[in-house]
Amino acid sequence: MAQQYQSSTPPTPIQPRREEVVHADVASPAPLGLNVLAFATAIFGCYYTGFIVPYESAGTRTALGAVLLVSGIVLVLSGMWEYRKNYMVHATVFTSYGGFLALLGVIFMPNFNITSSLISSGDLPYVLGLIFLCWTIFTGVLFLGTLRTSASMTATMVVMFAAYLLLTIGQIGGNNVILVHIGGWLAIATSIVSWLAAAASILSTSGSQAPIRLPLGRRLAVVE
Repeated sequence: MAQQYQSSTPPTPIQPRREEVVHADVASPAPLGLNVLAFATAIFGCYYTGFIVPYESAGTRTALGAVLLVSGIVLVLSGMWEYRKNYMVHATVFTSYGGFLALLGVIFMPNFNITSSLISSGDLPYVLGLIFLCWTIFTGVLFLGTLRTSASMTATMVVMFAAYLLLTIGQIGGNNVILVHIGGWLAIATSIVSWLAAAASILSTSGSQAPIRLPLGRRLAVVE
């Protein structure tokens, strides 16, 4: 009778299956990001339209730089929290737009002497036009990414793309005031759409406890 031998090598232990960790305890940063996006874009649009504040005055430019720099920092933080919640599109939108606004804030603030040197050389509109052109292209890419998110986020990117496209053409065209003003009004329209999305996001995250609901439908209202 053949003798059976068992291998002395112990069996390999079965590794436990790794499961995705969902950070359910992290609050949604979307309302903060959308509100700051709307706030900064509204101030930016008012500057370029000359609405309430004078266009291209030194004092207005300084105040605009401070607003854009602080808003950009807050937006970057919102984007980092969106990454933690694994919302890649919103994280990319908030972080990239925050960096863009912070860049403009640094340019406009007089402490860095960037604007004054560009004005003296006559290159300010062309430098801004190049920056706006790159952001317009980037916004087009972001628009494609938002097609699978909420319709309000998609609408925000569409109007923002049109606003910066006109600002790009106006600045590269030697500071064409008509095109720049139209782009500024579209930036204000972007802020209105973003504020609507922020309100819908706040109400949707409040659940059944929200006292009111925006009659926009789930596809338009929900921004995680």
